[in-house]
Amino acid sequence: MALVYNETRTEAENPLKWRTGAACKDTDPDLFFPIGSTGAAVEQIDDAKAVCGTCHAQVDCLDFALDTNQDSGVWGGLSEEERRDIRRARRRLAAN
Repeated sequence: MALVYNETRTEAENPLKWRTGAACKDTDPDLFFPIGSTGAAVEQIDDAKAVCGTCHAQVDCLDFALDTNQDSGVWGGLSEEERRDIRRARRRLAAN
């Protein structure tokens, strides 16, 4: 059974509504999932971040990625390594 998106739902009922207007929705998803983190992948990451930089949903996207432990790709304008750093910092704060 497929989930059907209903725009009349509230934000609480549809927490992923931010995706419908995201700048990346009409962009090739491969852009946001480079292979590696050196060489050509660095340019691809920068290109993906440029798309994110134009997006009104950037914060929601990043929150989603952090909340759901997305460990691959560029989400909310941050690379895999940048999100790992945030998660580590959160764990350190929680431990103190």
